[in-house]
Amino acid sequence: MKFAKRMENFGEGIFARLAAMKQKKIAEGANVIDLSIGAPNIPPPAHVMKILSEEALKPENYVYAITDTGELLNAASDWYSRRYGVEIDPACEVCSLWGSQEGLSHIALTIINEGDLTLVPDPCYPVFADGSKIAGSQIFFMPQLREHDYIIQLEKIPADVAARAKFMVVSYPNNPTTATAPPDFYERLIHFAKKNEIIVLHDNAYSELIFDGSHGFSFLSFDGAKDIGVEFNSLSKTYGLAGARVGFCLGNKDVVKRIKLLKSNMDYGLFLPIQKAAIAALQSPQEVIDKTRAAYIERIDALIDGLNAAGWHIDKPKATMFVWAPVPKNFGTSEEFVKTLLEKSNVMVTPGSAFGPSGEGFVRMALVQTADTMKRVAEQIKNTLQFDLV
Repeated sequence: MKFAKRMENFGEGIFARLAAMKQKKIAEGANVIDLSIGAPNIPPPAHVMKILSEEALKPENYVYAITDTGELLNAASDWYSRRYGVEIDPACEVCSLWGSQEGLSHIALTIINEGDLTLVPDPCYPVFADGSKIAGSQIFFMPQLREHDYIIQLEKIPADVAARAKFMVVSYPNNPTTATAPPDFYERLIHFAKKNEIIVLHDNAYSELIFDGSHGFSFLSFDGAKDIGVEFNSLSKTYGLAGARVGFCLGNKDVVKRIKLLKSNMDYGLFLPIQKAAIAALQSPQEVIDKTRAAYIERIDALIDGLNAAGWHIDKPKATMFVWAPVPKNFGTSEEFVKTLLEKSNVMVTPGSAFGPSGEGFVRMALVQTADTMKRVAEQIKNTLQFDLV
């Protein structure tokens, strides 16, 4: 058998390797607390689950959806108008995704030709680069460094690289660094993209999970954004619909048109009961988001206060559902430290190196356990590891 050369660009996914390490530890009798995968454990509002279950019992909903219902497209457009003050034409500026991951995997196929160049943040959510690699793109990493508050320094991208680039991915609030970007960054981003004729994808999955009291905004709310790009948004973290896989691509009608065309040849639309649940979530009283945000703040306080008291000094995240923590002194690489945490403390986290070259020296912890469990994580680490306080 002969296989595609493109698969030579991919090794075994980090989460598959972590899962194998975890299972080995469990087989030895350990009770592992897993903070590696960002799988939210906060369920959707009760009325959203009720609508999903009721719609799933209707035989007529088991046909192919084929396309998004007008009701779903209108709900997404109305939400963007209410939440961000952005007007979206439901007829041509929005389409659903089987979650943002599916869209991130496929959008480059509609933009990239073999050998084109994509600009990708570093560190980043791995599929930002992998989706373009599938399309045959070369990758140029844009560093997100601590000394710049993890904001991409667009002016430091070499002029010849910017001129070659056809597509770029940007995401704030940022996974894994938890950084947020100031408004002037988006103004510079739009100017940069227009000057260099680059299509922009802004992933906005965490705009509702900002913890300093500020109000998250949309890339599309800035003048000129729709001229050069689209935004992905997701109901996974905002409304707890992670397993239902509902996301949206919104913005530039030419980009949206091509994603719709690709998807029309690949799938038959979102399951109709899931579309109904998504509509209910988007039209929900938004107090549910405040409760979700409060739950994450409680988890952050429980974990970070405990780890700081143990001698592992970590800044509290500004946003997202993650903690981006420096590897303590004398614990080796990020992957070596992950193995130490699992072996000594029965806690599983993700090495920063999994998110790109600039991720080395950090680990990412997902806030996917209760506050009580987060306290236990801090206590187990305190009791099993000794940190160099010098």
